[in-house]
Amino acid sequence: MDKRRISSTSASGSPKAVLFDAFGTLFDVHSVSLLAEQLYAGQGDALSRLWRDKQIEYTQLLTHEGGTHYQPFWAVTQAALRYAAAQLGLPLGETQERRLMNQYRALSAFPENREVLQALKAQGVVTGILSNGDPEMLAVAVRSAGLSTWLDHVISVDAVRRYKPHPEAYALGPKSTGMAARDILFVSGNSWDALGATWYGFNTLWVNRGDRPAEQIGPPPTRTGSSLRSVLTFFHSI
Repeated sequence: MDKRRISSTSASGSPKAVLFDAFGTLFDVHSVSLLAEQLYAGQGDALSRLWRDKQIEYTQLLTHEGGTHYQPFWAVTQAALRYAAAQLGLPLGETQERRLMNQYRALSAFPENREVLQALKAQGVVTGILSNGDPEMLAVAVRSAGLSTWLDHVISVDAVRRYKPHPEAYALGPKSTGMAARDILFVSGNSWDALGATWYGFNTLWVNRGDRPAEQIGPPPTRTGSSLRSVLTFFHSI
């Protein structure tokens, strides 16, 4: 599946840089459901999904407050887990919480990640992560997945204390790469993130792994694909 709209990149050539969201794009946030199911039989998937939903809700709430109440992504993730467990009526002792949070440090990477990153680097394309994750979380995740060699930048919104989709968060991409937004392809598995990046001025790819409906407000992403391999469709020489 590869749905397209007209973009500055398709008109003027391939992107000069590709920035990836991390959680839900390079790393499978629902891989924690396997451990959650071991701890809470029959509730693992529900816990994983509610945990993720609340995590995103908290980041947007904290950003809406102008950064005054900003908390690092690790703290947000922990708070979201506690909420999800309470909502589902699941006992969350110190041991369960520690195990689940440690699992979040080393989420499973999607299998095509390395192949795509290697192909981009072979063509001299600048690559990086632009994520809500705090620097320590991202460093551990990247190292655990063995992706360090293939990434030029690992950018955390912690630098501006604003979570995506705030424009200041996306502005870290051009600032870090030294490139204009129109020359950067931003890739996300989260539709709201792809929309925010499109509004900001990036060319965008929404990786719609679950065949979910598109957002019903705002413009569509530049392209939509079913896996990270759709990134390569932006490059005629790959």
